[in-house]
Amino acid sequence: MKKVLNVGGNNKEIALPPHYAGFEHLLLDIDPKGSPDIVCDARELTTLGGNQFDAVYCAHNLEHYYRHEVPRVLAGFLHVLKDGGFAHIRVPDIQEVMKTAIERGLDLEDMLYESDLGPIMVLDVLYGHSEQIERSGQDFFAHKTGFTNKSLLAALHAAGFSKVFSRTGMLEVDALAFKGTPDQATRTLLGL
Repeated sequence: MKKVLNVGGNNKEIALPPHYAGFEHLLLDIDPKGSPDIVCDARELTTLGGNQFDAVYCAHNLEHYYRHEVPRVLAGFLHVLKDGGFAHIRVPDIQEVMKTAIERGLDLEDMLYESDLGPIMVLDVLYGHSEQIERSGQDFFAHKTGFTNKSLLAALHAAGFSKVFSRTGMLEVDALAFKGTPDQATRTLLGL
């Protein structure tokens, strides 16, 4: 059975994208409250055994690291991936957030969109969900790095991923980065 490591997914109640159906889902998080399978900071992934996952899914987590820490996190993704494996990374698209804010005449404290958590302000996307962070007292949850499609692709290539595909939309960058050349079954599964 193929295995996907969900990095910083908070808990398994948050659904993975449909193409992970049939994968064994292992959750990695620094917070033991969500009952992760592995309690670990993504900066420490190289301390785990290598070549054990077919996929790493990292949705809205990479931006919680400072820019100088991103290469270490991505090196960890490469370390835990099998040779034909891939990292699926989703991050807020700061370029599109700013473009949308300018087009709509929004200020930092204006609502960008409505989410299941409530209104998301422009400043929430740029700096993390400030009200939640303040209540939790956990600065880790603040956004510390912003990405555009171009900057995420550059970081993935610099980390050593061989093939990278990305798309933008819904105010985010969605990238698939491969450790090696993807086989036809994986390309079909991911719609490449």
